[in-house]
Amino acid sequence: MDLREELPSDQPAVRDVHLQAFGAGHGVVVADLVDTLRHTIAPEGGLSLVAEQDGQIVGHAMFTRSLLDAPRRLVDVQVLSPLGVLPEFHRRGIGSALVRRGLEILAEQAVPVVFLEGDPGYYSRLGFVAGAALEFRRPSLRIPEVAFQAIKLPAYEPWMTGTLVYAETFWRHDVVGLRD
Repeated sequence: MDLREELPSDQPAVRDVHLQAFGAGHGVVVADLVDTLRHTIAPEGGLSLVAEQDGQIVGHAMFTRSLLDAPRRLVDVQVLSPLGVLPEFHRRGIGSALVRRGLEILAEQAVPVVFLEGDPGYYSRLGFVAGAALEFRRPSLRIPEVAFQAIKLPAYEPWMTGTLVYAETFWRHDVVGLRD
């Protein structure tokens, strides 16, 4: 399996990964989010990784810039969202490999913290912990406390606490937290 940055020619396959990974209803929302977020990634400002096996894109992870509203100043951080793997390739370590590789790259870029909303049973294996335990606050009360997670990278400094401020794109696509 090859882990690499997404190329423009990968876009249809990446969209298909999310359509299949998230199902008929929510898959379109996630795929549309990816299409919009892709345009916000600038050098040193995010990351879009694919997992390719035998010439087929089987997984995708996207990390995009958001802000931490810390007491001293706003801090550039990253949000992991979304992570998708084709259903027939689940339980093969592809999602974990994408996340680990992304965290390595972001650590090299001196990103201090990566946040996500997700299953703590899955993401705790990758080093993520409850954001509140690290003195971070959720950007919305609709995000369950246990789902709001973070991982500190080597560039993290102890004064970097506060509230995560999602990029506008997440609000526009209404993918923050849970709806009734």
